[in-house]
Amino acid sequence: MAEVAAFDEMGLGSDRTRALYRKVALWLKETPPELLAARRAQAEYMFRRIGITFGVYGDKDAAERLIPFDIVPRILSRAEWGRLEAGLTQRVRALNMFLTDVYGARAILKEGIVPPELILRNQYYRPEMIGRRAPHDIWVHIAGIDIVRVDDQSFYVLEDNARTPSGVSYMLENREVTMRLLPDLFARHQVAPVDDYPDELLACLRSVAPRQDRGEATIVLLTPGPFNSAYYEHSFLADKLGVELVEGRDLFVEDDQVFMRTTLGPRRVDVIYRRVDDDFLDPLVFNPSSVLGVPGLVGAYLAGNVTLANAIGTGVADDKAIYTYVPDLIRFYLSEEPILKNVPTYRCREPDGLKYVLGRLDELVVKEVNGSGGYGMLVGPHATAAQREQFAAKIKADPDNYIAQPTLALSTCPASFETGVSPRHVDLRPFVLSGADRVRIVPGGLTRVALIEGSLVVNSSQGGGTKDTWIVDDLEEGED
Repeated sequence: MAEVAAFDEMGLGSDRTRALYRKVALWLKETPPELLAARRAQAEYMFRRIGITFGVYGDKDAAERLIPFDIVPRILSRAEWGRLEAGLTQRVRALNMFLTDVYGARAILKEGIVPPELILRNQYYRPEMIGRRAPHDIWVHIAGIDIVRVDDQSFYVLEDNARTPSGVSYMLENREVTMRLLPDLFARHQVAPVDDYPDELLACLRSVAPRQDRGEATIVLLTPGPFNSAYYEHSFLADKLGVELVEGRDLFVEDDQVFMRTTLGPRRVDVIYRRVDDDFLDPLVFNPSSVLGVPGLVGAYLAGNVTLANAIGTGVADDKAIYTYVPDLIRFYLSEEPILKNVPTYRCREPDGLKYVLGRLDELVVKEVNGSGGYGMLVGPHATAAQREQFAAKIKADPDNYIAQPTLALSTCPASFETGVSPRHVDLRPFVLSGADRVRIVPGGLTRVALIEGSLVVNSSQGGGTKDTWIVDDLEEGED
């Protein structure tokens, strides 16, 4: 099957560089290969020195890995970012309204827009939250929405991350390293800052504190501990926010109030930015064997004495089966047309969808509805006949567990290697902060790059890397 040529965001390999990238193209032309190699080596050294690593669950050697960083920045114009920002705000507003509804009136189910079984039988739907409202009706305080691009105008949402989205530490560190290693290139552009993200996140969390009239809220970041694959990010964010990094054993509940143990005695906690999954939050309600959570935490939350960000039960909103209905959610709750499109998606739970997918496994990407990290998926065009046959058996055995999408020709950006500069496929994860006062989105996000030539899988656990993302003034784009 012939592959569709990918849109290259710089115009690499064509006879015309896009105006947005002309300064980057000139810089690449002026910079000797040995200097690029030195910058790559320096970037790796800096990330190792910082300690920005991650672990891979199930990895036999259990070694901490360094996420590769590509030094060539990705550039978007202010106009492009403006469209993304509006679409992201719209989408997260609808997701928050959806969560309020499915734990409340269930109008979306009564109207037949979403099949009830997709909600009521969903493993992330929490019966404990039925009839409950999140403070200010905000369930998803921090969202990571994955965006892909296919041409100079079209952006698609690939998936919604509404539980405990990660990666923001890489967005911030990427900018820091880029400014230090490429000051000459950075100075040629008017790049929108991202370093105010911690301030924006702190303002967002403070806005949802239950005690608005009793001085500054006490906020903590709850981590599963140093053995978690994202522990670096947890400690990084706690430091940037100026809040305490705590584990479950550092907190206790008394009279439906949460307290933190300190050297000066117990201190009341108002907001918990949690990076612990629902199942492990409270052994009295969820997994009784969990030692990561806090006994009684759910009771304190339901009593309105502490805010959890994100709220309990948000996982139902980032299920890949629910993803297929998000455009309908936007129309239903907001009476608006979606600004950002979904990737066309086939639901294997539906007989017609199942038949279509099984007949075109060589053309499609098939994913588990609750999968993440690039696991549990089949990239049909890059799979062998035997792999497709094995995956077909999995789909037939449990069709409700799978969705499928066409293999979009994801856009590419230039990346620097020992062999020279060549294009690699990318996606983008902007971070959307929803507070009681407003929605905040810093201009940019985490660009993930598939460093393996031809690969469409950008996840770090599958060999992907990251890039700095620059939002630059429209005047720099000019005419193509």
